[in-house]
Amino acid sequence: MSIDQAKSQLMEFGRYAHGRSWVPATSGNFSQRIAPDEILITASGVHKGYLTEDDFLRISLAGTPLDPKTPSAETHLHLQLYQHYPAANCVLHVHTIAATILSDIAGPAVRFSQLELLKAFDGINTHEVDCTLPVIPNSQNMQTLAAAVEPYFSEPILPAYLISGHGVYVWGNDYPGAFRHLEALDFLLSCAIARPGIMQT
Repeated sequence: MSIDQAKSQLMEFGRYAHGRSWVPATSGNFSQRIAPDEILITASGVHKGYLTEDDFLRISLAGTPLDPKTPSAETHLHLQLYQHYPAANCVLHVHTIAATILSDIAGPAVRFSQLELLKAFDGINTHEVDCTLPVIPNSQNMQTLAAAVEPYFSEPILPAYLISGHGVYVWGNDYPGAFRHLEALDFLLSCAIARPGIMQT
């Protein structure tokens, strides 16, 4: 994918996410893989609802900035996902109200079962499935946070995880896939808040 195309998609998503109140203030961060060992990611401290082409930087999968800008403090979590999933080409991190509330009250995981919209996720073709979404304890230390995420990668069912009191990370094979996963997950989390009986923790 070209840098220009990746920027255009992420700027469009930023406007959409801002309209949904998913990225208040300067929260959230987005990235796309633009080469096998290189990603484009939003710079630190920029408002995601008003992104411009200057609000991004390139970074290697080893974590080396390739442009003279400061990457998001959570860049390491993006890199971790790309390193684990060679097919992943887009990572979206937002602070939806549903994700923030449930991550704070659900305990170690949120479980979804028998819900039609689970079929929006890659690899799931029936509602007759139980899916567990982990809730990772929050930390300001990104190495500590990444280490807490690591065990989930052994058998992930949903391409997403929550961070307690913080927000949600989702990923996909491309931008449309990651976007679809995020919209579906926000709906499911909203259902879990509205009707706690469908959620088991």
